[in-house]
Amino acid sequence: MVRPLILVSNDDGILAPGLTVMVDALAELGDIIVCAPEAERSGSGHAISFHTHLRAHELRSGWWHVSGTPVDCVYFALLHLCPRRPDLVCSGINAGFNLGSDVFYSGTVGAAAEGYMRGVSALAVSGERGAEGPLHAAPVAHAVAAALLEAPTPLLLNLNVPAPPAGGLGPRELVVTRLGQRKYRDGVQPRTDPMGRPYYWIGGPPEQGSTDREHDTGAVAAGLCSLTPLHLDLTAPDLQPAHALLDRVRIKVPEGSP
Repeated sequence: MVRPLILVSNDDGILAPGLTVMVDALAELGDIIVCAPEAERSGSGHAISFHTHLRAHELRSGWWHVSGTPVDCVYFALLHLCPRRPDLVCSGINAGFNLGSDVFYSGTVGAAAEGYMRGVSALAVSGERGAEGPLHAAPVAHAVAAALLEAPTPLLLNLNVPAPPAGGLGPRELVVTRLGQRKYRDGVQPRTDPMGRPYYWIGGPPEQGSTDREHDTGAVAAGLCSLTPLHLDLTAPDLQPAHALLDRVRIKVPEGSP
């Protein structure tokens, strides 16, 4: 019997501890190929390197690192490294949650989404920051991955696993959620480097988002493991506002145009 083939990537880089934890968690489920960025590429979203070359090297048997983005890694592995179409693409385990609007920025989610775009079930996994975060997320990632391998149609899932309460024996309940409202203390901070040259630091730490437990933000804040199904059709469900706008659009044709 042919074992399932699982492609594993991340956005924290080939040496990130969470990547090793993910591979260890999935090892019994199938044969694994790892293809991850050579260095951290957090926040790269669904960026792909169309206008520059890529360099790829095999760190050890079945473990490759690529000079590009997480999406580059999945693209490269699917079309070049994998002997057949994988049965599952898993991305993570990310150091820090990917909740709400984070999914648009997240390289972790971007890598999973690239697999899903190519017809493969895909799972993005994120945990608490800190050394124990991936270890808490690993058993949940294993359970969801096992279920995905038996799913009749491809799915794209975003999993966030908070640490158990102090003294707890394992993760809390796993719930299906929608994307919540993710808030940050946004801003641009002017700074000066040791040579006296100005530079800027953008963004800030997260703040409390929506607390409804039907949302990923609220579920994780309540200590629940959040599983959010994603799809890549960004078309607004209600087209009427665009139709109403179209009624007011007046396109001027330049004089002399044919």
